[in-house]
Formats: sequence, C-alpha cells, structure tokens
Amino acid sequence: MSLLEALQRYPEFLFSVVGILGLIVGSFLNVVIFRLPLMMETAWRRDCQELLGMPDSEQPPQRFNLMLPGSHCPICHNPIPPRENIPLLSYLALKGRCPKCNTRIPIRYPLVELLAAILAALIAWQFGLSWQTPFALVFGWSLICLGFIDIDHQLLPDAITLPMLWLGLTLSVFNVFTDSASAIIGAVAGYLSLWSIYHAFKLATGKEGMGYGDFKLLAMLGAWLGWQMVPIIVVISSLLGAVIGTAASFVFHRDRSLPIAFGPYLALAGCISLLWGDQIISAYLHTSSLGG
Repeated sequence: MSLLEALQRYPEFLFSVVGILGLIVGSFLNVVIFRLPLMMETAWRRDCQELLGMPDSEQPPQRFNLMLPGSHCPICHNPIPPRENIPLLSYLALKGRCPKCNTRIPIRYPLVELLAAILAALIAWQFGLSWQTPFALVFGWSLICLGFIDIDHQLLPDAITLPMLWLGLTLSVFNVFTDSASAIIGAVAGYLSLWSIYHAFKLATGKEGMGYGDFKLLAMLGAWLGWQMVPIIVVISSLLGAVIGTAASFVFHRDRSLPIAFGPYLALAGCISLLWGDQIISAYLHTSSLGG
C-alpha cells in the first residue's frame, strides 16, 4: 500500500502525519516570530543612517537571518544540538531549562509548536486529502506568525501579509477557496472597512485606533476567504478583542489606555472562518429564516 493510499484509507493517519509536520513547522515559526522583527529593525536602522548620511558606527554585524546563526540559548549562547531541538519533546526532556546555564525556556515555544500541530490536524480533518489542505496549512501557520509578532511588537510585517495576500488572489483564479470576484472584492472590502473605521475614529477622537497592518491583514483574509467572510471575521475578532481585553484588564490589571494589538484577534477569527465559516453562515441564514 502506497503512502497516498494509506492517507486516503486511514484519515487518522493523515491527521497524525500532518500533526507531526505541524510540530516541526511550529519550531520554525518560533524562529520567524523572534527573528523577523529584529531583521526588520536592523534594516530600518541602516536605511535611516543612509538617508541621513550618518556613518554606520557599529561593528560589522554577525550574519543574522532566519537560518543563521543556528539555534542557541539567548543567555549563555550555548548552541542547541539537534537532539535538544526536537519539537515539544526536547522541552519536556530538558524540563523547560537550558542544560548549560539553567535559564528557563519560555513556555511559549512549545505552545506555538503545539498550536501549529493542532491547527494542522484541524485543517486536515476539515479539508482531507485535497489541494486545499497544503495551502490552508500555509495560511494558518502564517496567521500564527502574524498574531504572535503583533503581540510582541504591535507589528504585522508586510513580508508576510503582502505575499500571502497575492497568493490568496492567485489561488482564487483556480477556485481553491473562493472565486476571483469574491477574492478581489474581499481584499478591497477588508482593507477599506478597517481603513474607514480608523479614519472615522481618528476624526472623532484625534487618536489612532489601529495600524495600517491591520488593514492589510484583513485584506489578506478577504483575498483568501472571499468578501462573504469579511463581516464574520470583523464580528468575531471584535467580540474576541472585547472579551479577552476586558478579562486581561481585570485579571492582570492592565491599563486600559494602553494600545491593544488587534492582529491576534483577526488571525484567530481568520482561522475560525477558514475551518467553520461556511457552517457559521449557514447557521446564521437558517436562524434568520426562522426569525423571519
């Protein structure tokens, strides 16, 4: 029996394979979440120095990208060998601490790996062995990166949102998730809806309620899922933001005047819409027809 036949005959095998792949990819997502903002900050600093005609007084930097240098402890800089870099298992085996300096490893690293695996399994369960599955995995994992980067830096990198937006529009030509008309209208509606709210809020209060990265992220979600999902994503993300934000202010005594990253709620709403958006729309239409 070939691997393809096994995946078709035994769905649980498909879920397991995709889940393990999610753990491996989740380890790389941690690298992207940590390093991409630092890479962008370095590039911005160099651009500003060049624009202002300022000499670069820093020492020639060590090569730093998503691949180099290799994984290491940020405190003692001890290189992490492959046997200590197995997703989730290494964290449990090391009891969450660096084996050399005993520094605690943030719990978020295994949580991101676990989240990527769970999302991958859900996508495999929803779409099965189809062309939608690999693209949905890329979509979901990109949203994980964007959500956590926004939590850390209140930043949604164009390096992720814009390529993903164009990929979503390209896939619509082949009706992978939606048709081209719905994708184009979804991208436009996603961007302009938050853009309008931003300017209306700024006009009324003189404050900025969100960033342009949020506009691009919703445009990306609209390009992938179609304009029909944009209102659902806005409603779900707003409810999540209100509930979680209120709970955080009470539990952690967070100052309500501090800005809140909206990207994680958009990302979570995008994942929910990808997996269950059609069912949500059907349930809403059914409820509306009963009410009418």
